[in-house]
Order: sequence, then structure tokens, then C-alpha cells
Amino acid sequence: MSHTNNNFSNTPASLAKNNLLMDCYRHMQSDDLVLPTIPDVSFKIRRAINDEKSNISSIARVVQIDPSITARLIQIANSPLYVGRKKIESCPEALTRLGLKAAQDIITSFALKSVFNAKSPVIRKKMAELWTHSSYIASISAVLAHKIPGFDPDRAMLAGLIHDIGIVPILTYADNHPDIIANPKDLVETVRELRADIGVQIIRRWDFPEDFEDVVSNAENWFRNDNKPSSYADIVMISQLHSFIGKIDIKKIPKINDLPAYKKLAVQLDADDSINILDAAKDEIEHIRQMLA
Repeated sequence: MSHTNNNFSNTPASLAKNNLLMDCYRHMQSDDLVLPTIPDVSFKIRRAINDEKSNISSIARVVQIDPSITARLIQIANSPLYVGRKKIESCPEALTRLGLKAAQDIITSFALKSVFNAKSPVIRKKMAELWTHSSYIASISAVLAHKIPGFDPDRAMLAGLIHDIGIVPILTYADNHPDIIANPKDLVETVRELRADIGVQIIRRWDFPEDFEDVVSNAENWFRNDNKPSSYADIVMISQLHSFIGKIDIKKIPKINDLPAYKKLAVQLDADDSINILDAAKDEIEHIRQMLA
């Protein structure tokens, strides 16, 4: 089912010169834009977890096919996000401590990096930058969710990682049609117009939870005020704003206290405001970022 941007047709005629935008839009409309497939290990884990006959040791066998994911799963099970009294040393122990649902989200997060890939050096660099940004947002989101009652850090990490997933097919299209980008602004404009709609298509194709559509659609919708309870979209939005601190001119970004999303989350934060929480958790954020890298 296409989720299309209704105000696209009202955009100025100047956009017609942007062939990348026109092509991606046309393919998106007809549902034949090449979307990334969910990483194989993530698919196998999901299948194993949903199989009534499977147990921790049979699921661990599936995870252990990928030694690097196994190592990182054990590492995260010992991280401050999930830490227990006992040091975890095996995959079955890690699965038991994390719980299968959380483990599935974490494994998907670790596997997602393979989706951010390209052939040409220019687009490969853009994919790497996108992954760096997404994994930073994921790390902040996980730490923030850990401090707020009612949220799961693993789910928040995955939400942070996929908030810009709609950019991947645009970069892939540009990678396969190198002659199409007349100037760099074409890519920026195409991303701005289509990332949310394409992202929603991917979330549906991958059968991800419905609230992840909300994350993709509203990650930068700063002043959205939906009067609903706080959500993962709010956590990702606040994380985005944090990621800009010191990198973007402060006058160009909204003040955190003005955001409806922040006001909702602030009610649930036991400690001081989220800035102080995240300042105190710099090492934790960096630790998760390293694992994702």
C-alpha cells in the first residue's frame, strides 16, 4: 500500500528539473522502488523466536551462526542498560537476561548495518554518514528510554536506527543511476520530499511494529502536538535534537523546552531534565555506538 505525500503535487515547477526526485517519486507511487530487504540473520531469528517448538538453546544456535552478533549480544547483556549481578558469558545466558523480544530487536539493530551499502565511492560515503548518524541517534534513544518508565531501550535503539531508513532506497537509486544527479541539491531535495513516505513503505514491507511508522514520519516534525501519550517517536525526536548540540548553529534548531514531545517525556523523567541525564550517560551512549559500529 502506497503512503504518499499529498502535498507533493503542489510543489513548485522547479522540482520538475530534479530527475532523481521525479524518478524516485514515480517508482514509489507504482510500488516498484527497490527497497532494502531485512537482513538474513534478523529474519532467521524472528522465525526461530516465533516457532512454538523452539527454546533458548535452539534460538542460541541460530544466533551463534554469526559470531560478531553473538559477541555484541553478550556485550550488551553486560552493559548498564541490562546489567545484572552476574557477568554473562554465553549466548543462551544473554538471551535469558535480555528476553527474546528484546534480543530480536537488538540482533536486528546489529544486522542493519549491511543495508547501508553502495557501489560507488560517493554514495558509499553518504551511506556511511547516514549509518553514523542513525547509530548515534539509536544510542541516545536507548539510553534515554532506559531512564524513562514504560520504554524498552532495545526497542528505542531500533527505532533510532530506522528513523531515516527511507533515505537508503534514494541513495541506492542514485548509486545505480550515477548520471541522474545534476547537482548535490537534487539529492537533498529528494530526501526531504520522500524519506518519510519511502520509510513507511519499508516499515510495512519488513512487518515492523506500526508505531515505527510514526517514528519515520515524525522524527523531525518538531512541533507535532498530538495529545497522545509519549511514544518512541518522541524519544527519537529528542535524541535527534541532542545529536545536533555543538554541531549545528543553535539558532537553527528549536529549543528543547519548547517541544511538545519534550514536555510529555519530562513528566516521566525522575531525574533532572534530559540534557543532564544524557550528559551523565556520555560513556554509555559511546559504548552502544561502538557496538553498533
